[in-house]
Amino acid sequence: MAKLFWQSLLAVPAALGAAVAVSGSAIAAEAATPLVSDFDQDSVQLAQITSVSELTDVLPSDWAFQALQSLVENYGCIQGYPDRTFRGQRSLTRFEFAAGLNSCLDVIATLIAQSGINPDDLATIRRLQEEFQAELATLRGRVDALEAETATLRAQQFSTTTKLVGQADFNIVTPIDVITGEASTSVAARARLNFDSSFTGNDRLRIRLQSGNGNAVSGTNNLLGGLANAGNSGPDYNVGVDDFYYQFPVGSRLTVTASARGLSDSDWVTSTIVPFDGPSVADAGSPLFYDAGGGGTNGAGVGLSFALTDNIVLDAGYTAGGQAAFTPASGIFSGDGASTQSYIAQLSFLSDGFLDAGIAYLHNDKSALFQGGAAGGTDTFAGLLNLDFGRFFVAGHGAYSSFNGGNDFSWTAGVGINNFLAEGAQLGVYGGQLPQLVGAANNPFLVEGYYEIPFNQFLTITPAVIYGDLNSAAADDETGLWGALRATFRF
Repeated sequence: MAKLFWQSLLAVPAALGAAVAVSGSAIAAEAATPLVSDFDQDSVQLAQITSVSELTDVLPSDWAFQALQSLVENYGCIQGYPDRTFRGQRSLTRFEFAAGLNSCLDVIATLIAQSGINPDDLATIRRLQEEFQAELATLRGRVDALEAETATLRAQQFSTTTKLVGQADFNIVTPIDVITGEASTSVAARARLNFDSSFTGNDRLRIRLQSGNGNAVSGTNNLLGGLANAGNSGPDYNVGVDDFYYQFPVGSRLTVTASARGLSDSDWVTSTIVPFDGPSVADAGSPLFYDAGGGGTNGAGVGLSFALTDNIVLDAGYTAGGQAAFTPASGIFSGDGASTQSYIAQLSFLSDGFLDAGIAYLHNDKSALFQGGAAGGTDTFAGLLNLDFGRFFVAGHGAYSSFNGGNDFSWTAGVGINNFLAEGAQLGVYGGQLPQLVGAANNPFLVEGYYEIPFNQFLTITPAVIYGDLNSAAADDETGLWGALRATFRF
C-alpha cells in the first residue's frame, strides 16, 4: 500500500511535468514562437505509446529525453501523434495540454484507487507534517546553506586534482651529559608541504617543498645519526624541492614509481618492519643501515613494488645521483666520483598479526662511506623482524656490509607497548650498534626511550631520552645524554 501511495505522490509532479516537458521544450531550444494561425486547429486523435523509443523525432541527445522517458515508461501518461512523432520543437495548443494533463490525472486516480489508502493514514500524514513543520523548515535551511557552501568551495577550490598536506616538526633538545659540539639547549625544526595530485584515483604525483634548520644528537661527522625529523636544509630555512615523483599501478599487484628527486634506499620499500621508524626522535630508529648501504637523496630513480601475495611484497629501487646533485655529468648509470649509483631489493612478509619480517640487499658504488673503505662499492645484507604480541612488541634488525677494505656489522633491538596509558600512544625503548662510517674509530652505540602521545589528529607530542656513545678512545666527552621533546603538527 505504501509503495502505491508514494507512486501516486510521485505522479503529481509528473502531471505538471507533462505540460512543462511539452511546452518547455520549445523554450529551452530557443525556437521562435509561432503565430496562433500556425496551429493545427483540426481534430487530432493522439496515440498512446509505451516506450519513448516509439517517438521517431525524440533522440537520447535531446535535453528533455529523460523527462519524457520517465513520463512515458513509468507513468504511461504521455501520448504521441498518430504518425509516432512528438513534435517537441513546436508550441503546445490548449487542447493538447488538456489531453496530456487528463492522461496523467487518470494515472493518479488509478494509483490512489489501487492503494486503498485509509483516511486515517492520510490524517496521520497531515498531522505529522504540521507537527514537524519547524524541523522540516530547519532541515531545508541547512540543506540550502550546505548547497551554497558547497558551491562556494567548488568555485574557490585550490585544485580539482591536487590535495595539500602539511607537517611541521619542532624539536627541543637539552644535553644532560655534554658531548663535543652539543653543550647547550638547541632547537631543530622542519616544515613540509606535500602537493599530492591524482589523475585516475589510483596514482599519485607528489611534489614536496621542505624547509628546516638545526640538528642534535649527532656527534662528530653526524656519526650518531642526528634527529629523525630535523632540518639539515642549510641556513635560514631555505626552501627546496625535497621529493618529486610519480607513482602509478600496473594491474592489481604492481606499483611503479618514477622519481626525479628525493627517493632512495628505504623510500623504495613498502615497510622498514621495525615499529621504531617514525615514532623515534633519533634517526637511529629508522634503521641507519638503509642510509649507509644505499646512496643519497638528490638523484633520479625508479622503483617497483610487486605484491606476490596479500602478505608478501617484493620491492626494488634504483637511484642515480646520490649525495651530490644529479647532473648530466654523472648520468644515470655511471658515477662521476662525486655521486653514487645505488640499488635495493627487499622481500617483506607483512601480516596483521604476530609476525612481520624482511630481508634486504643494498649496493652502492661509493664504499668510502664506511671507515677504511676504498673504491669498489659496498654490499649490504640485512634482516628485519617484528613480533607483535598485541599490547607489546619486540623488534630489531641486523645488517652486514662488505666493501673493499673491510666489513661492518650494525644492529638494533628493542621493545614497545602500544596504547600505553592513551589510545594510539606508543612507549618504546631500543638501542644498538650503529654503522661505522668515515671518521669513527669504532661502531657508535645509541639507546633511546620515547613516548609518542597523539593528542588529536593534528598534534603529536613525543618526549624522549637519548644516550649516545661515539665509542672513541680519544676522550671521555665522546658520550652524551639528551632530553628531547618533539611536537609534530599535521594539517
